[in-house]
Amino acid sequence: MTIYLPPLSNDLALFPEVSQALTSPDGLLAIGGDLKPQRIINAYRQGIFPWFSAGEPLLWWSPSERATLTAGNVHISKSMKRFINKNNMTITVNHSFQSVIAACAKPRKSQAETWISQEMINAYTKLHQLGFAHSIEVWYEEKLVGGLYGICVGKTFCGESMFSQMTNSSKLAFIALNQHFNAAGGILIDCQMQTDHLKSLGVQKCSRSTFIGILQKNKDERLKKGCWNKQPIDIKTL
Repeated sequence: MTIYLPPLSNDLALFPEVSQALTSPDGLLAIGGDLKPQRIINAYRQGIFPWFSAGEPLLWWSPSERATLTAGNVHISKSMKRFINKNNMTITVNHSFQSVIAACAKPRKSQAETWISQEMINAYTKLHQLGFAHSIEVWYEEKLVGGLYGICVGKTFCGESMFSQMTNSSKLAFIALNQHFNAAGGILIDCQMQTDHLKSLGVQKCSRSTFIGILQKNKDERLKKGCWNKQPIDIKTL
């Protein structure tokens, strides 16, 4: 069966309505365009994100369901609380964005390749330099062992990827993000696609319309000043 996808125009703000996204593959919306910072930000503000493999056409997605978590509602299991109270890892914000995205780009044991191409790394690094993309880092004895990165749109944080090189280090990064984002007035964390790992942290599925409704309501709101300044984060387990 032939699939028709509308190619993006030179207008950096113009995307098809998300209701036009395909059901198979779920959420595929458009093809082409580029990864200019303003186009990517305009996409996120409409509930759309780029996802494609190196050497393939640039594809844009808006799935029918999103994996999301209300800020402040992260689930910390009893075993994770014990780990947090006993571990000597440190957590920071925006201390080493390029190292985090490079680590996220490395193929996983279950994958032969990664979707985070050099083109994507360059684009999101530029967004970080412009103040739109942010990272959470987890350190052990001054070595980066876990973290995540994503795009902040108003009071919604759109997570892109996370990595872990030590037990529970990516969970620490996610818990730290949730608590820090909530304290700054954040409302919602978007994880795009559900996984068992995210589900264990309290992430739930919601419809595209529900997600975009929340996104549109708060996309022009501001977090507390200094939220994304370089700083350490302390996790609370109470």
